[in-house]
Amino acid sequence: MKKLIPVILAALVLFSCKKKASPDQAAIDNQIITSYISSHNLQAKPTGTGLYYQIDVQGTGAQATSSSTVTVVYNGYLTDGTVFDHSNASGITCALSSVIQGWQQGIPLFKVGGRGKLLIPSALGYGTQGSGSIPPNAVLIFDISLTNVQ
Repeated sequence: MKKLIPVILAALVLFSCKKKASPDQAAIDNQIITSYISSHNLQAKPTGTGLYYQIDVQGTGAQATSSSTVTVVYNGYLTDGTVFDHSNASGITCALSSVIQGWQQGIPLFKVGGRGKLLIPSALGYGTQGSGSIPPNAVLIFDISLTNVQ
C-alpha cells in the first residue's frame, strides 16, 4: 500500500493541473485563425498573444480594464460554425477577472457601444481540457457587443 501512495499522488497532480498548449498547438491555432480570417474576408489584427480581434464599431463609451465588470451581448462558436454559447439580447454581466483569458485580453480593446469579433486560440480559451461542448484545443470565435462597463 505504501508503494501505491506516491503513484496515486503523482497521478492526482498530473491530471488535476490544467496543461498549457504546446508551442506546436499555438502554431496550429494560429494557422486555423489566419485561415479563418482569410476565408471570411476579415480585417482582424493580432495582439501578440495569439488573440486576434476585429473592431467593427469602436464605440464611444467607457473602456474596460482587467478589473472591470462588463455587460456583453455575444455569440460564441467554433470555426466550423457550431454555436456553443450565446447570450440573450440583454447580454451577460460578469467580472473580467472571472472569464477566459481571451475575453480578459479582448474585451478591453472595445469601448461601450463597440461591436466586433474575438478569435481566441485554445491556450486563451479552454486549452487542452475543453469544456462542455467545446472540444480540447478548440479555437473560439466570439461576436461581441460591449454594452456596459462598471
